[in-house]
Amino acid sequence: MRQSHSAAGTAARPIAEPALTGDLTRPARLTLPDLRARPQHRADVGFECATSGPRRHRFTGPLPHDVLADAGLESDRARRKDRLRILITVSGADGHHALLSRAETDPDFGRVPVLPAVSIDAVPLARSGPQFVLPRDRCGARHISGSNAVRVDGGTGRSRVGRVRR
Repeated sequence: MRQSHSAAGTAARPIAEPALTGDLTRPARLTLPDLRARPQHRADVGFECATSGPRRHRFTGPLPHDVLADAGLESDRARRKDRLRILITVSGADGHHALLSRAETDPDFGRVPVLPAVSIDAVPLARSGPQFVLPRDRCGARHISGSNAVRVDGGTGRSRVGRVRR
């Protein structure tokens, strides 16, 4: 039996759960329920979109500093410069990528309230998964919606290969 085009378009997409991998002792999946269970922070964001002009939104979500600490990102707090070499790559399902440093989000350095956002303008995100937002960027190019992977590279060579826990 053939499925109609209208019925085919309504099939439920799987819920995005970006894999958090790299130099972590506890790689994980970033599920919306897990991210919502963490302390939430708000960021009012204004940026210039090259295709649709100025945009303003309010995002909520946990701080990545806390998420990464729970995933086992290790660094010696007494050796502050160790934290400067850690890079975070966020990838979107559409092939879009953004790179940021841990120093940008670290409370001792940039303290930028980067969010793996779980809501936009008070509307909870659903199937597309968390959106990664850099509130201080003037341009929205590093805003990643439909994120599907987050990789942490600290140059430690301790990258865990294998499956991430659900």
